This record gives sequence, C-alpha cells and structure tokens, in this order.
Amino acid sequence: MAEETDLIVLGSGAGGLAAAVAAASAGLSVTLLEKAEVIGGTTAWSGGWIWAPCNPVAKRAGIDEDPETPRRYLAAVLGNRFDPERVDAFLGAAPEMVRFFEEDTALQFEGGLAIPDTYGHLPGAGTGGRSVIARPFDGRKLGKEIALLRRPVRETAFLGMTIQAGPDLRAFMTMTRSPRAFAHATLRVLRHLRDLAFHGRGMDLRNGNALVARLLRSALDLGVALRTGAQVQGLLTENGRVCGVRLANGEMLRASRGVVLACGGYPHDAARRAQSFPRDTEHRTLAVPTATGDGLRLAEELGARVDRSTAQPAALCPVSAVPWPDGRTGYFPHIIERGKPGVIGVLANGQRFCNEGLGYHDYVEALLQATPADAPARSWLVCDHRFLRRFGLGVVRPQPLPWKPWARRGYLKTGRTLADLARACGIDPDGLVATMAEWNRGADRGEDPLFGRGTTPYMRLQGDPEQSPNPCVAPIARAPYFAVEVIPGSFGTFAGLATDGNARVLGEDNAPITGLYAAGTDNASVFGGFYPAGGINLGPALTFGFIAGRHAAQAGAA
Repeated sequence: MAEETDLIVLGSGAGGLAAAVAAASAGLSVTLLEKAEVIGGTTAWSGGWIWAPCNPVAKRAGIDEDPETPRRYLAAVLGNRFDPERVDAFLGAAPEMVRFFEEDTALQFEGGLAIPDTYGHLPGAGTGGRSVIARPFDGRKLGKEIALLRRPVRETAFLGMTIQAGPDLRAFMTMTRSPRAFAHATLRVLRHLRDLAFHGRGMDLRNGNALVARLLRSALDLGVALRTGAQVQGLLTENGRVCGVRLANGEMLRASRGVVLACGGYPHDAARRAQSFPRDTEHRTLAVPTATGDGLRLAEELGARVDRSTAQPAALCPVSAVPWPDGRTGYFPHIIERGKPGVIGVLANGQRFCNEGLGYHDYVEALLQATPADAPARSWLVCDHRFLRRFGLGVVRPQPLPWKPWARRGYLKTGRTLADLARACGIDPDGLVATMAEWNRGADRGEDPLFGRGTTPYMRLQGDPEQSPNPCVAPIARAPYFAVEVIPGSFGTFAGLATDGNARVLGEDNAPITGLYAAGTDNASVFGGFYPAGGINLGPALTFGFIAGRHAAQAGAA
C-alpha cells in the first residue's frame, strides 16, 4: 500500500525547504525527498543573500519604501521580459515571506541596510534595505541532525569556516591593520578549530549554510519527514491531478495536495546545457553535482512547458580553476575582489573589456561578447603586490596568509614586470603594458575614463572606503605583478519550468497542471534571466517556495 501524506517536496535547497516549512506550518503533513545524502543543495554553498524588497527588517530600520519603486526598477531592468503577474506575485509575497519566517520559525534575518541594487542609474534602483541574510546559527541546535547539513564548499571557506560579507569579512580583510579586527578574526578561528576538534566541522554557521540550517531546524520542529538518498522516477496522476511520486526502488508515495519540484534546475544536465548554454564546453558551474534537471524532466513527462526565453540561461559568474594539492580541481567564484581599487580584467590581447566593478553576471556577459568565436572565452584579473596582500586574488587570501604556494601550483601567475607577467599568462605583452599605462593615467586622478568604475552606489560599496577619491580605482604599479585566469561560470540555471503567480507549473496550453508546483531554479527566473541585485536567486526561491506551500495548504484536497 502506498504511503500517504499531504504534500511531497522534491529537493532541499531554499525553495524546497521554504515550501515544506510553509505547508507544514499551515497544518499539512509534508514529506521532503532529497536525492543526495545531505540537505541543502546549492543553497548551502551560497553567500546566502536574499533580495526581498519592502521587507519588515528594513522597515524596522526606518527604510519604508513604496512597493511601486522596486517594481519600476525591475521594469527598467527586464524590459520586454517583464512578466507582471509573476513580478507582482513576488513583490507582494516577499515581505510576507520574511515576516512569516521571522514570526513562526527558527529562520531569523539580518538586514542588508547599505546594499544597493546593481544598476543605480536606472529608475527605482534601491540604495539599501532590499536584501536580508540569515542570522548566524549555532549548529549544535540541530543536534544529531547536523550530520544532514551539507558542508560549505572548500573554495570559499577557510578550513571549512564560512565568512559572512559585511563586518565579519571586513574584519578578516583588515586583521593586520586593526587590533579590533585582529581580535575578531582570531577569536573566530580559535572557535572554529575547537569545533573541528570536538565536532569534526564548523558550528558557527553563516551565509547559505546558516540559511539551510535554520530552515532545517524549522522543518524538524514542524514534523516534516525528511528522506535523503531518495531518487524519484516519475510523478503519479489521478483524474488529471498530480497525486504523488514513484521512487526508483518502486515505492509509491501519495500526496493529497500535490508535489513541489525544487530539484535545483539543470546545471549538470549535459544534453539540456548543450542546447542552451553559450560556449557550454567552456562553462563551469558552481552548483552541486546532483542538480541534473530531474524536476524539469518529471514535469515535461506530464506536458509541462520549459521557459527558455530568459535573456541568459543561467546566473553567470566568473570563476577560476583551483588546483588543490590532493589533485582535485575546484572552482572559485570571483564576486568580491573585482571592484576593489587596483585590479583590472583583460583579454588575451591585453585590453580591458568591461567595467570590472559591475555585477559578476555582467562581467561574464561582457567576456562572452568580447571574445572572438574562434578564441577561448578567458580573461585575466591583473593586480600588483599591494593589491594582492591587501585584498587577495581569487582563492589566494590576503596577508598574513602566504601566496607563494599558489604560484607554485600554477594558479597564481607572477612577473617582475608587466611584460613578464603577460608572457607567463599568454597575454600580448605590448597590449598589457599599453592598457596598464592607460589605466594608471586615469587612476592617478581617481578616474576610469574608459568604463566609469566607481560611478554608482553599487560599485562604490564593492570598493575600499580608505581609497580616495574613488574607492574603486587605484594605480597598479608596485611590482611584482600577479594574475589569475578567469573563465565563464554560473551559480545555477535561470531557464526552467513555466509557472504562474502561485508557483503552479504550466502546461504547453499555458494552463496550470493541478497539484504540481515549482520553486528554486526548477522555476524559470522571475527576473527574465537578468541580475538586478545580489540575492536574486535565493529571494525568488524562498518566496515562491513560500507561495507554493501556502497555496497547497489553501487549495484543499481533490
């Protein structure tokens, strides 16, 4: 006899956990199935920021804006890909989502009160308050279930310890220049080493790891049944309604309120990627390996429509290949250092091709557009010794941590002169020398005449407040010189299942498939494949997960 429950959720990233918690809080019995042996999906590896305009955290801090303002901004960014139904559903539910989690669950937030939207020159752009992040979480509060939590990714952690953007990161970046920062960083490292000794992992959880841990704690508190290592073979239907799943082992699970697909999109589905990703063979994803398009496949078998009309198929990010001593290759996302003063990005001809201080999505778009069809899509971030020691470059940490091991492994290219560095990278030496001379002429005045670094609030936040007059611009003139090769990558997919404002999956006839929902990256990007702000992956994931769980609870049994 098939096991019975009210709602089944496939996937345990932000979207899946949000749906499960929202439905369980409304009184439904919920079973969450996860293909991996651990909980968290790519969310657990993320920076954890959540774009949720007009949220109550901002309002408590005195930022109370008209909801029409972020809508106007999205209309300016998205252009003809602006979907009023879904955008309005997101903007209407995002504040409710934050309020629900704060009031009824273990998920608590801190505000990004000074984080601007990416395109500050567009109407409606925000200058702070539209983002939130999960508060740090003590992993001990999960008890033995801490074993279910996916560990942070090696490339962006320090000995397995996550560092949160904001005051925490600034303390680590300035620990050699500030006694207070040194004390903060030292205490955090010592506590982490203690946790490694007693628990085998860090317990001071931050970023996406904290978000997943808090959602997991909430799910456990509400009695959500969690099953890992569960591979779903197909969806069950009855009288035109999705009513359960069939597992690979032949087991049947029935669900009176339907199924939520939150399987992580298709970043590791080779066939689907080849059809949609530009320069797919050169592209490297930062998503977990179990995100292989299962949700899209299951829905398509029932006649669901996949929306491939997004401006880009994925949330792009520049990455560098990291050769670890154990022989494994990882990929580092270049999010933070590109906007700091004293680094530029160049092509093989030695020329700049973009405003490095704009969003990481913009960097990769510019790289793809600037690279000739017969040349590999690669660039180099170039800096001098002062920059490397102050900010780090890629996986190379700032002082006091050493850089020479990374040079010996070939990750960090070095040169006593710019021409030497160019030859080490395979860059045209004359081109790089000329580009650097042009950059330094403007940088001496705090200007970037070519691309305008430092001219919007978003860019200035990425810079260094100690650098004057432009926090994003400084000369590159203190030998030796350094470079890291950067290639196209992404956090996850934007293309996905077509849905309505209630997160219901749509068929080819554009009508909802009863009992079938999609959240996270199984749900096509509400922002049309654009990247209007940091946190635009997790914001919709949590919001549409919340919408799906709430709708399933309100819809009633068939």
